[in-house]
Amino acid sequence: MSEFVLEQQSVAATHHQKPKERIRRLVWKMCVATLILMAIGSATRVMNAGLACPDWPLCYGELVPTKQMNFQVFLEWFHRLDAALIGVSAIALVGLSWWQRQLLPKWLPWASTFALFLIVFQGILGGLTVTELLRFDIVTAHLGTALLFFTTLLAIGTALIPYQGTGTVGKLPWLGLTASVLVYLQSLLGALVGSRWALHQCFGISQLCTIMYSHIGGVLPPTAATLLVVFVSWRTPALHPALRRLANIAGGLLVLQIVLGVATLKLRLQVEPLTVSHQAIGAALLGTLVVFTVLALRDWATSRNLNAYSEQAQGLNP
Repeated sequence: MSEFVLEQQSVAATHHQKPKERIRRLVWKMCVATLILMAIGSATRVMNAGLACPDWPLCYGELVPTKQMNFQVFLEWFHRLDAALIGVSAIALVGLSWWQRQLLPKWLPWASTFALFLIVFQGILGGLTVTELLRFDIVTAHLGTALLFFTTLLAIGTALIPYQGTGTVGKLPWLGLTASVLVYLQSLLGALVGSRWALHQCFGISQLCTIMYSHIGGVLPPTAATLLVVFVSWRTPALHPALRRLANIAGGLLVLQIVLGVATLKLRLQVEPLTVSHQAIGAALLGTLVVFTVLALRDWATSRNLNAYSEQAQGLNP
């Protein structure tokens, strides 16, 4: 009889895991597509292709502008295509989350709805970048929203993966959160530098040098915070291997990002792939820190639950 009960429980657990696994796979695919979308968006800007399609949402009044197609038009058109596919995926994510909400964590439908709101808002900003002729504040908000959507997806996907914490994270969740926020703000400042072409104009002795120097000086806080995450992770005994690995990846991406930033500055933005790589690695660094933070928070929550259970057990057995 007990074997039958265990078998039924195993079947029920498997049934509950299927929707979660399906959604988790969808979210990770959306994460990859969003990272590609941001890289293409960066390439669109540095290749001066932001207005290659003069209208929106169509391009030259067509879904596929075959007659006008060239490299710049292709970049802008493919950027919109990728964004549209992500939008459809976000709608599917919301539909699945609410339809199977009884089998999923209670927070998931609301988190997926928030992600859908972000991608809709992102689409509106994308249209405004064209109709407002690449106004710098709209372009900056466009990237900022894309990064927020990207990190939201990463947080959802990371919260759904199987993970058993060790309860040894200490202050690492808060260090990771601080580093994530600082990297995000630095990314926004970098977007402002790019959208106002501050680096180019600063070479011509412009007042926009203040923006560029703020971005250069702004490297220090996120760098210090990320290095602190790496250092504390190394010094934390019995830390979960996944957290230690993510900290090492964040450290490596940070070094690569600084090297690319210096090279971009020295070459005065003349090498477009270098500039695109600089922004893509920045997004990857932010994503790595977000995944680290979510896992560390889950580990921290596990330790709190264990402590509460221990205190309760001691109270029942004085």
